[in-house]
Amino acid sequence: MIYSVSGTLVHLEPNVAVVECGGVGFKCLTSMGTQRRLPAIGAQVKLYTKLNVREDAMELFGFATTAELGCFNMLTAVSGVGPRVGLAILSELAPEQVALAVASGDAKTLTRASGVGVKLAQRIALELKDKVKKMGVSGDASFAPGQAGGVPSASDNAGKAVSALAVLGYTPSEAASVVAKFDSALPTEELIRLSLREMGSRL
Repeated sequence: MIYSVSGTLVHLEPNVAVVECGGVGFKCLTSMGTQRRLPAIGAQVKLYTKLNVREDAMELFGFATTAELGCFNMLTAVSGVGPRVGLAILSELAPEQVALAVASGDAKTLTRASGVGVKLAQRIALELKDKVKKMGVSGDASFAPGQAGGVPSASDNAGKAVSALAVLGYTPSEAASVVAKFDSALPTEELIRLSLREMGSRL
């Protein structure tokens, strides 16, 4: 319903940012990852948002990047993961770290977030990895430069990066076409970071 809010940052507190737009202050619940990216009070800011409607309240969640918003949406689609847990994970881990952990089945990394125990972390890793597999992406495949359609090549770093980007909501074809622009010898997390920068706000 509300894709983004742009205006003046008028208030900050842990996990909360208030953006004034046209005289109306929008209270956005945020991750610490987003808060680390915010400018000083009084500066202009844009947050990509997700409106969560409950029986007793409406909450607006705001994120500095579309990648973080996409990661939040994927996380909260997992059974047992509410918005607060999603924020906790993104307060501890960057979107590319979450995506890489899921793509590689590394549930332990997810437990670094407050309130995420071993069982919940395993469920997140399993459900999201299954979702990526249904999209036809394999973390063991990779893509040679210039092969946007996803033709396997020798290196698996690019394949893991494509799988991780699928966790963030990108389609396998668009993820593969962007990852193929970079050197597949780069670390997987760096490939994810470069690809997210290249794709910008296309999510």
